[in-house]
Amino acid sequence: MNYWLVKQEPATYSWSDFVKEGKTAWIGVRNFQARNNLRAMKKGDLAFFYHSGEEKQVVGLARVAVAAYPDPTATEGDWSAVDLTPLKPVGKPVTLAAIKADPVLKEMALARNSRLSVSPVTDGQSERLLAMTGTKVGLS
Repeated sequence: MNYWLVKQEPATYSWSDFVKEGKTAWIGVRNFQARNNLRAMKKGDLAFFYHSGEEKQVVGLARVAVAAYPDPTATEGDWSAVDLTPLKPVGKPVTLAAIKADPVLKEMALARNSRLSVSPVTDGQSERLLAMTGTKVGLS
């Protein structure tokens, strides 16, 4: 299982919107690096849900329900989407400032390239994020 981080402006699509819907297609990504990350996602992988904009914090944990497929919103180009389901909110949100200040997390793609909307998270980084949020992952 791999870990990822997906970003969204809460005014556009928040964690609470995601939970209400119960599932979403992660569509509209138009960055080649983020697209390649979407294509690397596998069913069952976990994704940290990050509110960008004013909040700048990890707020939830999601699971990849459907691996990469052609993005139905793409009118030109070769773009991909995945389906995500919410798993649980994190116990305590972790801010971008805390991520940048942490010796393990400061190497995350989020800390180095904050514009990247979908990025990988290493096993060590995911363990540290889960510990900082106080979130336990049941892999049922």
